[in-house]
This record gives sequence, structure tokens and C-alpha cells, in this order.
Amino acid sequence: MAKQIEQLDRVIIRFAGDSGDGMQLTGDRFTQETASFGNDLSTLPNFPAEIRAPAGTLPGVSSFQLHFADHDIVTPGDAPDVLVAMNPAALKANIADVPRGATVIVNTDEFTKRNLRKVDYTVDPTTDGSLDAYKVSAVPLTSLTVEALADCDISKKDAQRAKNMFALGLLSWMYNRPTEGTTSFLKSKFAGKPDILAANLTAFQSGWNFGETTEDFAVSYEIKPARLPSGTYRNITGNMATAYGLIAGSERSGLSLFLGSYPITPASDILHELSKHKRFGVRTFQAEDEIAGVGAALGASFGGSLGITTTSGPGMVLKQETVGLAVMTELPLIIIDVQRAGPSTGMPTKTEQTDLLMAMYGRNGESPVAVLAPSSPADCFDAALEATRLAVTYRTPVVLLSDGYLANGSEPWKLPKVSELPEIVPGFASEPNGDDGRFLPYKRDEQTLARPWAIPGTAGLEHRIGGIEKHAETGDISYTPTNHDLMVRTRQAKIDTIAQDIPPLEVDDPTGDAKVLVLGWGGTYGSITAGVRRVRRGGSRIAQAHLRHLNPFPQNLGEVLGRYDRVVVPEINLGQLALLLRGRFLVDVIGYNKVRGLPFKAEELADVLQEVIDRG
Repeated sequence: MAKQIEQLDRVIIRFAGDSGDGMQLTGDRFTQETASFGNDLSTLPNFPAEIRAPAGTLPGVSSFQLHFADHDIVTPGDAPDVLVAMNPAALKANIADVPRGATVIVNTDEFTKRNLRKVDYTVDPTTDGSLDAYKVSAVPLTSLTVEALADCDISKKDAQRAKNMFALGLLSWMYNRPTEGTTSFLKSKFAGKPDILAANLTAFQSGWNFGETTEDFAVSYEIKPARLPSGTYRNITGNMATAYGLIAGSERSGLSLFLGSYPITPASDILHELSKHKRFGVRTFQAEDEIAGVGAALGASFGGSLGITTTSGPGMVLKQETVGLAVMTELPLIIIDVQRAGPSTGMPTKTEQTDLLMAMYGRNGESPVAVLAPSSPADCFDAALEATRLAVTYRTPVVLLSDGYLANGSEPWKLPKVSELPEIVPGFASEPNGDDGRFLPYKRDEQTLARPWAIPGTAGLEHRIGGIEKHAETGDISYTPTNHDLMVRTRQAKIDTIAQDIPPLEVDDPTGDAKVLVLGWGGTYGSITAGVRRVRRGGSRIAQAHLRHLNPFPQNLGEVLGRYDRVVVPEINLGQLALLLRGRFLVDVIGYNKVRGLPFKAEELADVLQEVIDRG
């Protein structure tokens, strides 16, 4: 049967099922093939907070959303064009997000009375007319998979587990995705299990063949590659990009990288990735707790290495005393906080932006640190590299505020040329710097106010780094009030000085006469950008800017804020950046705040921005 191929410019697909159904693997494989095809893409993995929620229940639903297109895109999309629901729980948890007319593929084998009761369906939604607003394809994925694997030497249970590969094959046919990458992946993953390998390959191919031959799917779709700037690209997650950025910082500075970390969702992948790169001189230490992790990292910095620690909100709380010690000793230390919903354990797999004030002020006394945030998964590389540059150059702790959405999401990343990466010069002390021939560990560089960094054991550079408070040059313990006041002001001045070494805030204001500015930070960039594009397509004028450097702010931020009648600040918190802007610049910014554990939708932001514009 000849089938029609329809051209599309974009599509959003969401795979959803039980946490044991392999939805993350399925989505990841579809993403990798889409990346190799050359589409622009953005993903949103969404998995349960529980390690193993009861099968078939709403808390156990895992999903993976992929938005891919033949043009530049910046978000995983607001709503899926296609929902693949592997069981009733997946359908019930996601159907509210699906627009009328969209395609819903349901695995009818799982719509048993028992599974329906688990999610309070009194009747089967696939037969009672409640899905009439959608294009429903009822496919017995499980039984088709078991039938396809009848000749494979595996148990029925193992055969049923391969249904995600059948679904992947079907969707790969529907959207003309390459198959070679998935085939190679399966051969590598199950190289030592030939029976399981054969079953998964057969299921994948059977899903493809089903799409090709069944009358249920008369149309397949084609999305042409996107026109991206020339270069070499790879698909990358935020956590992987962060790890690569830290390695690049280590290489450009000539410092050995030491990571002291305690596993915590959603930051653990950075530890996992860095542990693979010992050939670059990377050393990873999985500590017994958060405090030990940051303590080891600070010790590594004291010894002349690039000390790094990774965590999320709950661990950030525990690390703060040692971060304060790093402020006192004025040593480079990178603290990566992959923010998640809180407080305490909260929703550990969900995203938020609620740690900004803690990063700024979460220590005793006046203990300033540099704070910056990436804006996209790929931007995590550049942000991590910038964090390294600031920490080493200014001898200061730097907090990098990523978040769960950026950490787990992925997008194409253009590999940079090494020659384009900034050179980072540690400038270790090599000889005494005092007039009397002594080494003064707190005698500062006039430009950066950074103190000398002397590796312990260097001949002639024996020194103290103080404790409660130290003398402004010698590092000896000091109880003098005037010295304490000088040291507190000097440490603040050092952070303030960084503003001279960062680029001015860029504003996207095409017409130059917009009255409203939308200002964001961190992982809201994609949603804000998509919302701004919608507003402009509607004929309204609006300016956009996004902050990477949060402490210190760019030098021109006050001037930028003063250009506009109204400033809107969307945040996935209750207004933390808005509070800082009001206090620093006396600008009555308009906050738009939600804390649902999910990114903003572009449509909702567009509506909010248009409402502000219409106020006149």
C-alpha cells in the first residue's frame, strides 16, 4: 500500500508510561536519531520523584518530550502533537496537556480493569467517547511485541519489556528517523546478552514494519534538517555540557581538576561524567556526605588544584559553612548547584530557581561570592568555563546555578574551537613579595584584588591563611576592628571588581522603541524567548535581556532598566531576582512567578507580556 508523506516544519512528541517502561531510553534514542538527522531540537525528560513508585499509578508515570523542527527552536514545546501512552496512568497524567486534534497512540493491552482502577477510571477512556476530540490510534503494543518475538529465546516477561522498542520503531517510521544509530546502540548495550539483543532488534524492526504495513497509519511525516550555522554539532545535556566546560577550564588553566561530590538528584550525572575522563587529569571523589565533598574540594584548591563540588538545594545548605571558609581563605572554588524543587527533598526530579538568594547571602557575616547561571543545556559549557575563569582569576568561590530542566534537557551543541576558548592563568606565587623578604599571602593584585596563590611546600612561601579573621597582608590572626572592617570591605570590593571583567548586558530590542523589557535569568531563557517571539509575531514591540552574571550584575544593568517604562521578570520562584533588582536599582519590576516544578510555557508568558504591553 502506497502511503502519503506529509511535510511538517516542526513536531512535539511525548512518550509516557510507567517508570519501568523505558520511556527515558526511548525518548533519548529518538532524540539521538533526530540530532543525527540535523533537526534543531529541545527535550524535556520528566520522571517520578520516587525511586520506584507503584507500577501503573500516577506517581509512577515517566515521560519524555521532544520538540524538533527544520528551524531554530528554544523550548521543548508547550503541548505535544503526539502522545504515546503506554498505560492508563500515562494517559490520565498527560491528556490534559494534549490539544484537540492531536494524535494519541495508546497501548490497549494495558487498559485492563485492574490498571483502570489504579487511576480511578470507571470506564475505558478508549471506548467511551471521551477521546473523540483526538486522533486516537489504539495499538496493542504489548501483544504485538510478544507475537513478534515468538521465535526469540526469551521469557514472555522479557518480551513484554521490549514494547518500548516496538513503539520506538513505529514512531521512527512515522517521522522518517534514521535507524542505524539505534541499531548500533542496541548492539553495544547488549553485546554480552545475545538473546536480549536479538529481541530488542526484532522489536524495533517490527515496530517499523508495523507502521509501514498497517492501515492504521496511512501517513508518515518528514521534517527537513534545520539550517544551523556551519560547524560540528552533537546532542548534549546540560549536565554533560557542565562537565565538559569544567574539563575545558582545567585544560585552559593548566590545573588538575578535583571534584569532591556527594550524589544527589539532579546533579549526580556531572560526577558520573567527570569520572570517565581520568585521561585529562580529572580526579573524582564520591564523599560520604555533602560537607566532606566540599571540604575535600576546598582542600584541593589549597593544594593548587581546581577544586569543584556539585550538589542541589539540600546539599547547598550543608556546604555553606565551608563556602564561607573559602571566602575567608580567598581560594578558588566552584560550587555547582543544580536547583530542584524544595524545600528539603521536595520534588527531587523537578526544576526550580529557588536558590538564588541562598547563593547570594546564605552564609554568616559579609561573605560575598560570584554567582552566575547558564541559560540553556548547551550554554552550561560556556557558563562552567566562565565560572572557572572567575574563580581562578579572582581567587573566589563561584556558585553556578543550573537547574533540573537544564541538567536533564538536551539540544544541539556546536563544538567550539580550542583557540576560541579563553586562556586562564592561575599565576601561582613563586617568590616572596614583601619589602622585608617575607611572603605576604594577602598582598593583592591592584587590578583584580586577588591575593597570591601559593602552593603549600613552595620554598620561601611559608604562610598563614588565618581563621576567624586575618591581618590584611600577613594572614596572621587579627582581632583589630579596623582591620576587620578593611578585610570585609576588600572582599566585597573584589567581587564588585569582577563587573569590569564581564560583558555588558545585551538587549534584544529590534525597533529600539519598546516600552516593556522582559528580563530573565537561568533556564527561563527558552520559554521567555519563545514567548517574546509570539508577542512580536502578533505585532507588539517588546525588548528582551537575559542575565548570566548575577553577582556582580553587569555594569550597565541599571542603565538598561532605566530605558523602559515597565520591566517584567519571570522566575520559577516567588520573586528572588525581582527582590534584588528592586533593592539595588529602585525599579518597581513586575514579577511573574510560578513554582510548579515545570518550565514556563511560551503561550502563558506571551499572554502575560501582551497584557503588560496593553496597559499602555
